[in-house]
Amino acid sequence: MALMPVAEALRQVLAEAAPLPAETVALPAALARVLAADIAATRTQPPADVSAMDGYAVRGADVAEAPATLTVVGEVAAGHPFEGEVAPGQAARIFTGGVMPRGADTVVIQELAQRDGDKVTFGKPTAKGRNVRAKGIDFSEGEALLHKGRRLSDRDLMLAAAMNYPSVPVHRRPKIAIIGTGDELVMPGSKPGAGEIVYSNGYALTALAQAEGAESRDFGIVRDRLEDIVAALREARAWGADVLVTTGGASVGEHDLVQRALKAEGLDLSFWRVALRPGKPMMHGRLGGLQVLGLPGNPVSSYVCAFLFLVPLIRRLTGRTVIDHVPDRALLGRDLPENDERADYMRALLTPGPDGPIATPVPSQDSSLMAPLAAADCLVIREPYAPFAQAGSPCVILKLGL
Repeated sequence: MALMPVAEALRQVLAEAAPLPAETVALPAALARVLAADIAATRTQPPADVSAMDGYAVRGADVAEAPATLTVVGEVAAGHPFEGEVAPGQAARIFTGGVMPRGADTVVIQELAQRDGDKVTFGKPTAKGRNVRAKGIDFSEGEALLHKGRRLSDRDLMLAAAMNYPSVPVHRRPKIAIIGTGDELVMPGSKPGAGEIVYSNGYALTALAQAEGAESRDFGIVRDRLEDIVAALREARAWGADVLVTTGGASVGEHDLVQRALKAEGLDLSFWRVALRPGKPMMHGRLGGLQVLGLPGNPVSSYVCAFLFLVPLIRRLTGRTVIDHVPDRALLGRDLPENDERADYMRALLTPGPDGPIATPVPSQDSSLMAPLAAADCLVIREPYAPFAQAGSPCVILKLGL
């Protein structure tokens, strides 16, 4: 089977993926969820002209010149409107957020006022309309402010609450099941024996999926026995997984049983090998409505494949409008040799430079090395058959997360 280009592999992964159904959640649970419908303001903000400062509500004509002495006829606090009217020659004490009384169109700040009983004198003039927040200056009833496909931020929750929404419609979180396979794997905290290594892939993949808005569950280590792998697959399906991610065993070696187990369960295989470094032996298929990504066991290969394919898939399922990683530009920090038939995603460090950011690929790009991956800020993309690239030449990068 020929190596599949990265772009075509991603197209196939996303081909039948669609946003999951909507559900309504309370605002405190809506952070980072994706809106399933536009929402429009149910009220106007502010609902009336209000004071922007502590001071005195007056008629602008009365304070156009100074000094001016007016008679105080009432007081306005936020939530406690003044029922009377400010007539010519009068003022009302007002506090920030207080509704402007009838007749008043200007607020003189308290720092300019000298109060003596029911008389107040202003030593400097104030222009008409100053220090007043007009009705609807923020938003008006019926105005659509948050739109379908938007991933809700903390500021969006503030706005939704001000629009008088205690809950919002969002797409359901996709459920991502993660299974690590291999007789050589032991859990962190164990004392590895001869030939054993500590399981780490699931921790990165679980966190990556959660950061993208999915509900993820690591089903742990499954031994290299066909019946054990099938049992784990069935457990993930019973949990209701939308996407199954396996790590290790995706090749066709004697002990690589994942593909055999999946096919025994009815896998419709889309592709197996991708023209990608790291991550060539990646697999994708479907078990009915379940998407399956079979990732390599090497930690860097596993992570890079998840970053390139699982993240856009989660974004599509959660309903986001922008699902692709946005490429950035940088300058190479060192020479790079010509590339072969596989696209190369090189772990690199970013540093500021006089002409823009500098991306320097780490010295060793071995797919088993986790320390360089953890230190990396980005991936430098080298297209298939890219020619020799000199330090200082432009390059395309994908920035990594925290």
